[in-house]
Amino acid sequence: MFRHTHSAMRKYVNNLSRPEAEAKIASEQDKRMTVSFYRYVIIANPKELRDQLFIEWNKLGVLGRIYLAEEGINAQFSIPAKNWDTFVTSLYSHPEFANMPFKIAVEEPGFSFVKLTIKVKKQIVADGLTANDYDITNVGNHLSPEEFHTAMEDPDTIVVDMRNHYESRIGKFEGAIAPDCDTFKEELPMVKDMLQDKKDKKVLLYCTGGIRCEKASAYLKHEGFKDVNQLHGGIINYAHKMKELGKESKFKGKNYVFDDRGAEAITNDILSECDQCDSACDTFTNCANLACNLLFIQCNSCKEKMNGACTPHCKEVIALPEEEYKAYRKAQTPTNTAIFKSRQRPNLKLQQA
Repeated sequence: MFRHTHSAMRKYVNNLSRPEAEAKIASEQDKRMTVSFYRYVIIANPKELRDQLFIEWNKLGVLGRIYLAEEGINAQFSIPAKNWDTFVTSLYSHPEFANMPFKIAVEEPGFSFVKLTIKVKKQIVADGLTANDYDITNVGNHLSPEEFHTAMEDPDTIVVDMRNHYESRIGKFEGAIAPDCDTFKEELPMVKDMLQDKKDKKVLLYCTGGIRCEKASAYLKHEGFKDVNQLHGGIINYAHKMKELGKESKFKGKNYVFDDRGAEAITNDILSECDQCDSACDTFTNCANLACNLLFIQCNSCKEKMNGACTPHCKEVIALPEEEYKAYRKAQTPTNTAIFKSRQRPNLKLQQA
């Protein structure tokens, strides 16, 4: 058991700056693999388990973002391929995680994470639900990728994307309902209302790896939906299986991922456009002005023209002398909720005109 003193906590965190962490990864010779997994399971002492996992995984070169809560674990990470078998043995040694199924990334073009971060949360996915809103032991039917693929061919079936709007913007299943929502918490009641008169229909839910569909399917069943189904293993598992079977993917475009890859291509279809010039593009970037850091879609032409900035103002800011730029960043205050909402759908063409 570990004591949670300030010195102990420093021991169980990665204190490298991002530039230092990136330089360390760049010097690695070993091939990495990017993996994700989740499980809803009772964890008696997530804080204690958090420190144990950090010690075990740090030794194996694990880099990633892991959330622990009393309700379970949600993990996205990369690991040197040579350490994979040791990692699996280490994970399975914890009874809560025995025989855990994994999702391996579709693409591995470069490093996906630069640090190991393990956090204890109230929930492994923020959903805004109470214990009376769902029963996690009563979830929808888990459909294999082949079963989901076939079920989509029924025109009477309803397919729902349980991800945020910026995720479905660059890729989604053909004919899927993609709610215009900013958060999963916002999406749950939205989907319920959208399908209120379709409770007897066959509903197919999907998300990146499956974790959001667990809660969503339990919630919809609790609300009286009769035939709720979810894609087992999510988009990641589906993409692997269709490639293995040689079948044409019904998911078109890119699968958005929450790491430094930004997205992984499932098909060559481009479903979106540059936020600054409307040309076909599905490459997300963060504004080069770190005080802004806006996530938006930018084509190579606009990236060169704007120096990676989202607006003329940000372009001017990143051109400031280094000391002035540092002072500018230091003076910025966190954005409020209203600004955050507007930043989800920025009108960059209007601002750039």
